[in-house]
Amino acid sequence: MTVNTEAPAAAPAAMTRPPTPNGAKKKQWAGLWFVLPFAAFYALFLVWPTFLGLYYSFTDKSLTGRPASWVGLENWAEAFGDERAWAALGNTAEFTLYSTPPLVILAIALALLVNRARKLGWFLRMAFFAPFVVPVSVVTMIWIWIYQPDGGLLNHYLQLLGIQDAAAPTLWLQDKNTAMWSVVITTVWWTMGFNFLLYLAALQTIDPNVYEASSIDGASWWRQLWHITLPLLKRTTALVIVLQLIASLRIFDQMYLMTGGGPDRATEVAIHYIYISGFEGYRIGYASALSYVLFILILIISIFQFRLFSRKED
Repeated sequence: MTVNTEAPAAAPAAMTRPPTPNGAKKKQWAGLWFVLPFAAFYALFLVWPTFLGLYYSFTDKSLTGRPASWVGLENWAEAFGDERAWAALGNTAEFTLYSTPPLVILAIALALLVNRARKLGWFLRMAFFAPFVVPVSVVTMIWIWIYQPDGGLLNHYLQLLGIQDAAAPTLWLQDKNTAMWSVVITTVWWTMGFNFLLYLAALQTIDPNVYEASSIDGASWWRQLWHITLPLLKRTTALVIVLQLIASLRIFDQMYLMTGGGPDRATEVAIHYIYISGFEGYRIGYASALSYVLFILILIISIFQFRLFSRKED
């Protein structure tokens, strides 16, 4: 018996050579080329205007075309001392206070209804979400017609029911006591579909076995709602409240199109006053300072909310 003393054959060079990273590099560069157009537009239309607006807030920049000069903190000091700015901020807070609770509560209620519906579920989902995709100009046109003092749909039915006198119709958008509420109702009808969809998606992720086990233990639907459904929707509720507060503090379109800030500036909100200062008063520097005051306020409220909800979860 002979023993083979020859060394084993060397592995081919191609098998022992580490793979070249050229292919991976090409893939990375290909991904960057896909991202580059979005990044360019993002920097051009969001990042650059953000820093430019911050710079303008320290100048007397004007739309008249005259050269801007550095004024330091004068615009900021004027913004904090401007009574009209504080009144507009108060109107914004009032709108936020009126619109946020119904947009949360009604969205939960409708999501619970649709989640239990079987045959009409698809129709209800479409009906509740459809207004959200309608442009704001169309929405305001519809509701301005509904609120018309003479011939408006709302006053017509109130008069048919005997609640309102035909000789003294309610001026829904022209009365300072009803104008804010009229815009709130329009906003709730228009934007509730988004919150409804978030809650419906969250409800469909809850394990049905949890409800089945609680039913075996004798829990009623009401107890299931308070002890199972609502606790499991805490994160969704926190998200909805944060998004809703930010959206309400940025209210502009409905107010501008439906009331124009009237009557007597009763519905003039913060962004509307910023628009007036910048594009009607030609004071871009002062409008920039007002914008950053509102931005800082929204940022503080958002951080406070996130910390509050995170503590509750802990």
